[in-house]
Amino acid sequence: MVVRTRIQIGIVGKPNAGKSTFFAASTMKDVKIGPVPFTTVEPNVGIGYVRRECPCKNIKCNPISYVVLEGVCYIPIELVDVAGLVPGAWQGRGLGNQFLDHIRRAPALIHIVDASGSTDEEGRLVRPGSRDPVEDVKFLEREIVMWLMSIIKKDWDKAIRFSEYGKRPLADVLMEKLSGLGYEREHVERELEDLGLSKKPPSRWTDEDFLTFTSSLISERPIVIAANKVDLPEGEEGYKALKKAFPNRIVVPTSAEAELALRRAANKGLIRYKPGDPDFEVVGNLTQQQLAVLEKIREVMRKFGGTGVQTALNAAVFDALKYVVVFPVEDEHKLADKNGNVLPDALLVPGNATARDVAYMIHSEIGERFVSAVEALTGRRLGADSQVRDGLILKILTR
Repeated sequence: MVVRTRIQIGIVGKPNAGKSTFFAASTMKDVKIGPVPFTTVEPNVGIGYVRRECPCKNIKCNPISYVVLEGVCYIPIELVDVAGLVPGAWQGRGLGNQFLDHIRRAPALIHIVDASGSTDEEGRLVRPGSRDPVEDVKFLEREIVMWLMSIIKKDWDKAIRFSEYGKRPLADVLMEKLSGLGYEREHVERELEDLGLSKKPPSRWTDEDFLTFTSSLISERPIVIAANKVDLPEGEEGYKALKKAFPNRIVVPTSAEAELALRRAANKGLIRYKPGDPDFEVVGNLTQQQLAVLEKIREVMRKFGGTGVQTALNAAVFDALKYVVVFPVEDEHKLADKNGNVLPDALLVPGNATARDVAYMIHSEIGERFVSAVEALTGRRLGADSQVRDGLILKILTR
């Protein structure tokens, strides 16, 4: 049986950059939040959501595996907030490289960066603007590269024996080392070929070869930069610096504190707000102080189009990983399952997934018995290798 698992996104960054606040705002899960390094010791794991317009605008749906709020779908993903990383973490410094292991399964990461420059490289509070957030991005990605390289280089003599004397393909040996890290064999083979290392004996690999190969592998795992604390004047400047320094990367202006405040206010019935909305509506009785705080948040939202938290989550799944949403049904006419639930499930699938891939995601037996699929809204037949698209409502036909 093929087990359907949620996409896992890792929340990473140095201590006190706002990771736990971002995580709490995304999941509404109580976590330790404090202005001291290593507030997070054990990784926090919770359910966040990506946002998509719902196809059920003219019908009443009965979602089971996701949530619909006012015509907007919120599809669950798993978020892992790991302890803050400090320079030298890959060597065990700070809380050790064990925390890098917590992002093994995450195909994408969101790096929470203190764009205001108000925390140094160790996460200690400093004068706002005195720390360059660009350096924080460089340091963390260097830590991840060095961590992965240490895994690859471990027992390299054994790898040499297996590959050169045992006549085993180097890709086989590397895949054993990379087991559980989410890399596919085709990725490893492609990197070896592109870097000219496929025919170079492992006994002749230099430190530069290890570094180049590892860096290329890491680039397969996208990292979204959440430029946090843009509600501060220095934060806006830091966001601009990050955009300039990384023009080809996804950089999202973010205020995790603002999002957390909005979600708490919405839960208490004080405002009407859906995660990802560009604005909110006051519906409860608030004090002048509360109204003043909300108005400051509104100013930030107007400037940046929202708080950025939902945008960062969506960017990781839909832009970086290029996943799409597919709605499987059993009755293509009623758009329902066997129990009459309309649009009960929303699956996040890779953008290059086929109709048969979706069948396997539902259940291994359905995949094995796959005959064809039907686009529910058009009646068009799809073959096994037909690529699915975002928002597709799909009926699987089996033997």
